[in-house]
Amino acid sequence: MLDNFKTDELEDQSVKYISGKKNVLVTGGAGFLGSNLCEILVRNNNVICVDNYLTGQESNIDHLLQLPNFKFIKHDISEPLDLNESREAQTFKVEFQGIQEIYHAASPTHFDDNQKYPLETSLANSLGTKNVLDWAVKHKGKVVIFSTSLVYGNLYGEQSIDETMMGITDPLGPRNCYIEGKRYAESLVDNYQIRYGLDTKIARIFNTYGPKMRASDNILIPYFIDQALKNEPIEIKGTGEEMFSACYISDILDGILKLMASDERGPINLGSDNKVKLSDLAKKIVEISGSTSVINYATSNEMTITRNIPNIALAKNKLEWMPVISLENGLRETIEDFKLSQKRVKTFSQI
Repeated sequence: MLDNFKTDELEDQSVKYISGKKNVLVTGGAGFLGSNLCEILVRNNNVICVDNYLTGQESNIDHLLQLPNFKFIKHDISEPLDLNESREAQTFKVEFQGIQEIYHAASPTHFDDNQKYPLETSLANSLGTKNVLDWAVKHKGKVVIFSTSLVYGNLYGEQSIDETMMGITDPLGPRNCYIEGKRYAESLVDNYQIRYGLDTKIARIFNTYGPKMRASDNILIPYFIDQALKNEPIEIKGTGEEMFSACYISDILDGILKLMASDERGPINLGSDNKVKLSDLAKKIVEISGSTSVINYATSNEMTITRNIPNIALAKNKLEWMPVISLENGLRETIEDFKLSQKRVKTFSQI
């Protein structure tokens, strides 16, 4: 599905660059969002990918490493890095041309990762964001920060979240490193914009799925797919009537690129406002994968996840953006990617 992604309209062909192409930097570029973004950007730009492989995977970018306009820097984003001294960055004459765009996606994202790497998560979103913004000041680049719907906190059953809403979060809660980290990152971006006049943008990203998700991710769609491909029972914590929404990766990245190309600062919600019952989601995955999995239901005290459904009116109006990939087509692509990953693992284990 990403093979059909069009970026021509986002390219400014009238600008001539010393290196021949626009210089673009992606932090967290070996992760789920970052690596898929790198695949799109590398078609028309020089791409510098920064990742420390804490939760990102080298296999996500292996096929890009051979390209002359893609360079990888293994680095912890929370530590200082002088791009002018970087051999990889020098390839694209960064010291003369600067960096035109920075996409800051570096951070452990999922619950289990946040529990395993709480300090690393906090630092990626605090010191890491500061380092990114300092690069933008020095190299005169535009910045998009990948934030999260979780900054809205607990909205007590609100079913459509717009950018003006503010819920309650626990600064000492189980995911404080991620949620408070993202809130701080947004605040830092705002203050850098005020002080330095940077062209900064904030994308609040809601549930996203697609190729390169890890089967080990303890979130709904990867869990449902993994269980279905194993023909094992799928457990839904609740009645199955709870509503859920998720946006396919290519749609999210289309929104990110349109935000970068726009004059909007955000925050802007990016996600799908099409809801589906959890029971129907599980059934659809079982059907598409040809699985024999049964679906079980367990009592849950968790709050309804309808609060994670975005209002995307602002993105529609300001960016002329909306999701176009249907849930069924997105699931088919994601399931096929999971199958290929399983084959690669099985082949490797037999070597």
